[in-house]
Amino acid sequence: MRTRYAALATAASAGLLAALAAAPAQAAEYSSALKIKGIQYDAPGRDDNRCNGGNTKNEYLTIKNYSRTNVNLKGYVVKDAAGNKFAFTASHTLEPGDYVQLRGGRGTDSDRDNVVYRQNCNFIWNNDKDTIYLNKPGGARADVHSYTKRDNDRDGNGYITYHG
Repeated sequence: MRTRYAALATAASAGLLAALAAAPAQAAEYSSALKIKGIQYDAPGRDDNRCNGGNTKNEYLTIKNYSRTNVNLKGYVVKDAAGNKFAFTASHTLEPGDYVQLRGGRGTDSDRDNVVYRQNCNFIWNNDKDTIYLNKPGGARADVHSYTKRDNDRDGNGYITYHG
């Protein structure tokens, strides 16, 4: 009898340990207030990165605050697989449920219009595949998503939704 209960206790402990070991990887994705809501990785039309008349402003990443408190974007960093990055250096506060579009090109950042410009006319996201990293101030990962045009953009419009 004692051996049977010891075996059950050992099995239960092993299951609990396995569950605890798996939890951080799953919980990590949902522990951040800010998440990537979606990406327009392929701007409509022919790619043209001229600052005047180009379409880099039509390539954008939407970041949403899924928490119940305000979150300041200052210090957050967005990167792609090649290491291209944009750091939010100015204060831009997102209220609960609010979002911001990080757009390419040059423009005037606006809290009212929920837009921040990269002040760079080069495209950052690849049209065939890429990985998007959103890092918190200090470097911890807030969210990450990889995409391929073939697997993730079923309607071919250049936009992918991640967190609704």
